[in-house]
Amino acid sequence: MNAPLLAVENVGRRFGGFVALEGVTASFEPNKVTAIIGPNGAGKSTFFNVLSGVLPPSTGSIRFKGQDLTGTPQHRFVHLGIARSYQITNIFPDLSVHENVRVAAQAFRARYDIWTDRSRLPELDDKADAALAAVGLSQQRGATAKFLAHGQQRALEIAIALVAEPELLLLDEPTAGMGPEETKDMVALIEKLAADRTILLVEHKMKMILGLSDRILVLHHGRLIADGTPQHIQADSEVRRVYLGQNDGYA
Repeated sequence: MNAPLLAVENVGRRFGGFVALEGVTASFEPNKVTAIIGPNGAGKSTFFNVLSGVLPPSTGSIRFKGQDLTGTPQHRFVHLGIARSYQITNIFPDLSVHENVRVAAQAFRARYDIWTDRSRLPELDDKADAALAAVGLSQQRGATAKFLAHGQQRALEIAIALVAEPELLLLDEPTAGMGPEETKDMVALIEKLAADRTILLVEHKMKMILGLSDRILVLHHGRLIADGTPQHIQADSEVRRVYLGQNDGYA
């Protein structure tokens, strides 16, 4: 077995007297796709926020490539190799597709110097173009971002994350609001990206998760109740009771 890229031990998160996450321990191998599922209020978003540095854990530790990230400021996570997309599309709608990615590349290169004359930083154009090619948006390079189809906007958000060259990519409901064809395209993109990096995703589309994931974690009331392959999770009676049984045929 490969050494884990990411390991969390006894991670918890409290908001005052409310326990949103409690005692979660798990490790994640390189170049695998792991889905995090559970009913509404299970703690999925809190777990993602802790893993991406948005929230510090109240208890426990997070180690990335052996380095303890507990207490590390959020802006350092992307420089260490952890990038994230959000459930709500987060782009500059009035900039072009290429400009969206290039601004992200420049911000990553120099955090407080995103407005330097682009002619002085030609390598960032190449980096932006490479990210767009990776997500299949090269032909839309000059289009205004707000005019892209919904699925293309989600792909653009992933391209923005890719300019940081992350080893760990966190995707928060990447197919939210998509129809069957856009979902199919996003699944193909995630499979392609997983060849070179570790991917964690939160999703609600069970057929997609069961077909895409190498591994599934199930949260319920802030606790990890199951961790295994899609086949293991499908057969777990407790998972079926609290979550999967609510979805007829895992639709």
